[in-house]
Amino acid sequence: MNKLGIIGGSGLYSMEGLEDSKWIKIDTPWGNPSDEILQAKLNGKEICFLPRHARGHKINPSNINFRANIDALKQLGVTDIISMSAVGSLKENLEPGKFVIVDQFIDRTFARVKTFFDKEIVAHVSMAKPTSPGLMKTCEKVLKKLSIPFQKGGTYLVMEGPQFSSLAESNLYRSWGADVIGMTNMPEAKLAREAEIRYATVAMVTDFDCWHPDHEDVSVEQVVKTLLGNAEKAKKVVAELLLSFEADIDEKDPANKCLDVAIITDKKAWTKETLNNLSTIAGRVLNK
Repeated sequence: MNKLGIIGGSGLYSMEGLEDSKWIKIDTPWGNPSDEILQAKLNGKEICFLPRHARGHKINPSNINFRANIDALKQLGVTDIISMSAVGSLKENLEPGKFVIVDQFIDRTFARVKTFFDKEIVAHVSMAKPTSPGLMKTCEKVLKKLSIPFQKGGTYLVMEGPQFSSLAESNLYRSWGADVIGMTNMPEAKLAREAEIRYATVAMVTDFDCWHPDHEDVSVEQVVKTLLGNAEKAKKVVAELLLSFEADIDEKDPANKCLDVAIITDKKAWTKETLNNLSTIAGRVLNK
């Protein structure tokens, strides 16, 4: 059974119009998730929603407990995650209000734990294709249906934050060919892959970062104004995604059973504690 999880970024802290909705507290071996998870139904289909920064936007990007977030969603049976993320634009043609269906990442974060496999059991998953082709296809169909301007494909550079970029940094990232910049999709995408959860990002542009001569300073006021409009669009996108995402699931998706060829540590080195910690994430392969 497939279940969609939505991780809401800046500006997207709740979902309306859902049926049988309830906020659920989930405990994980990695600590507390960002918030309780909203479990609900729409037209009979189940969905799980997690506000990445918590309701009220209380969690700094670098302080998000990404491992707990992914583990909690996996505990609830989530098989597919779509991240709705606010970003800055690094390209002239990606103006505020435009959406980008991301297909690549550059990870420039340095203060975050980036793996579930950091004790005794080592696993190396491929991140060559970090997003799900099936989910990207669904996102494309939905954005077209809703007439939301978007670009399919693009590189999301993930910086540490919470400060915005310096001009030198912004120009460096532009020289690398990155399309958008944000603070939250790494290590989220890496951890989703380790959990064998299909993952995609819909990046919602709020500003031009500081490289643009007409937008030299990025202000929270400017960002929030665009965020509010993007968030309303995002809620419509999520409703459509829930109804259609299963149709495009790819049996060859890189996340499917990727742990089968990832774990390198000899079983003799595994301990009960580590196995317990990884039971949700990797129990399918570790408990064979």
